[in-house]
Amino acid sequence: MDNIIRIEASSNYSRVYFINEYPLTVAKLLQWFENNLPGKSFYRIHKGHIVNMRFIESLSDGNKILLANGEQLQVSKRKKTAFRKMIA
Repeated sequence: MDNIIRIEASSNYSRVYFINEYPLTVAKLLQWFENNLPGKSFYRIHKGHIVNMRFIESLSDGNKILLANGEQLQVSKRKKTAFRKMIA
């Protein structure tokens, strides 16, 4: 769990992205991860992404987050207020 940067939905599968490792595709829905990962460490920022809060470098005014591996992801409009409260 400590090495997971983010999890991305891919139809009926999910791609789990790790630090310094190749992504892993698993036959689980994103909702399964949302229900089973600790809520204080992982947050669903969009219908297609869950991120590990430890690896968030910054949040822009345009609601994009920058992850430690250099990736940028968009926070959904619906979740932006709750997400901003969580990282404050």
